[in-house]
Amino acid sequence: MTCLPSSLFAQNDLKVIKNYSVYRHLVQTDSLKKMIELKTILPGIQYDLRYATSDNFMHKQLYKNGSSTFLRLPAARALVKVQQELDKKDLSLKIWDAYRPYSITVMMWNMIKDERYVADPKKGSGHNRGLAVDLTIIDKTTGVELNMGTGFDSFSDTAHQDFRNLSPDILRNRDLLRTSMEKYGFKALETEWWHFYMDIPGYELLDIPFEKFKKNFN
Repeated sequence: MTCLPSSLFAQNDLKVIKNYSVYRHLVQTDSLKKMIELKTILPGIQYDLRYATSDNFMHKQLYKNGSSTFLRLPAARALVKVQQELDKKDLSLKIWDAYRPYSITVMMWNMIKDERYVADPKKGSGHNRGLAVDLTIIDKTTGVELNMGTGFDSFSDTAHQDFRNLSPDILRNRDLLRTSMEKYGFKALETEWWHFYMDIPGYELLDIPFEKFKKNFN
């Protein structure tokens, strides 16, 4: 049996998993904790993984590879149901971010230090648990994003879920995204129209590189 304490590190009483073998042990105990590469169950989904580029609020590449992203099994399955709903409207999801290693959250916090927009490492993020996703909706035919009033990572009041001083079209687009996600168990982050998470207890914070998941995914 894997010795869990030697493969975890404590961060203000949080346990953060850094060792892939520990993650594998947890999955063997609970298969719902498995990380799923989203295109394996949503082959038509689009990625625009901003933190794998310098086109983000940090203005630097934070992930080595922009070809893969992951969610835990319950969140991935729920996202499939959201996409099936959007298929009926000839729409699709575009993913900006999903799983985020804990160490990246620490880097973001050190720059922003504003819990409205970046998770405090003392608590960790739904992204670190593989239960949160940043996304928008696109037109399947054109590939064009629906107008949501702001771009991704717009740290402004205009990006808040309750900001209503927007055109009817924008409000409808935001409402479509939110109601579609909430229908299948996601919750909205009130300060970011693009951020949704599943509030499921018992999911550990992870600080495992994408490459480990991609190499060992099956």
